[in-house]
Amino acid sequence: MTDVPALRNGLALLRHLAARPGPQSAATLARELGLPRSTTYHLLAELAAAGFVTHLPEERRYGLGVAAFELGSAYLRHEPLERLARPLLQALVDSTGRTAHLGVLHGPETLYLLKEQPRRPQTLVTDIGVRLPAQLTAAGRALLGHLPAPQVRALFPRASAFVDRTGRGPRTLAALRRLLAAEREWSVEDGHVTPGFASVAAASFDHGGRPVAAISVTFRHQCEAEGRGARPAAGPGECGERWPDLAAEVCHAAAQLTTRIGGRLPVPEGG
Repeated sequence: MTDVPALRNGLALLRHLAARPGPQSAATLARELGLPRSTTYHLLAELAAAGFVTHLPEERRYGLGVAAFELGSAYLRHEPLERLARPLLQALVDSTGRTAHLGVLHGPETLYLLKEQPRRPQTLVTDIGVRLPAQLTAAGRALLGHLPAPQVRALFPRASAFVDRTGRGPRTLAALRRLLAAEREWSVEDGHVTPGFASVAAASFDHGGRPVAAISVTFRHQCEAEGRGARPAAGPGECGERWPDLAAEVCHAAAQLTTRIGGRLPVPEGG
């Protein structure tokens, strides 16, 4: 076994363990990864010696070791997601003249990690470290729309989970699901968080095609739905607005972040 294939197989084994809910037997790992058992045992022994894998002799299984946790903690300390996203947000601000954000899901909320502003910024409730109801924010819905239905249901198990800020936005799980189904490529919120402000967002994905963060732009927009009789039935945005040109730029930035973090787009359902 040469060094490079061994490294590749060792990394595949670690990723496989990380994706499973609990420790796995060597036989299961060998079968699911398509590796010879002798190779699997050799890799597990080396990874265990380095602390990346822990052997549970009573269960005859292997799980992730302390060294894997230390790597994950170091990853968070280095803020790689923010560092990789910052130049993309800056470029988005330059091209659109609007405030750009990087957000992640934190339970049923959107947590903002980055905020880049134009030279003449507008006062917004969003800022680094601020958390807002995910079902109301464009960034939150861009991420929720790519989660499995049971996970979305677990985040919003009852009506009380649907926080209201302006009287707009989904207030039931069924309403949220309809909105997410209409926002597959990007999400739009218009006055859901702050009256007179709208946002457009798109998700970025990790190596497994899972939504990891969302890039959004926020700008002032006076929604006068009552006077115009507009309604959201035709698509996202409760004023009937979609801003496709702006959405295209946001989607491009989100796709660039996916590439920069070594991610891939999710496989479409039925694909």
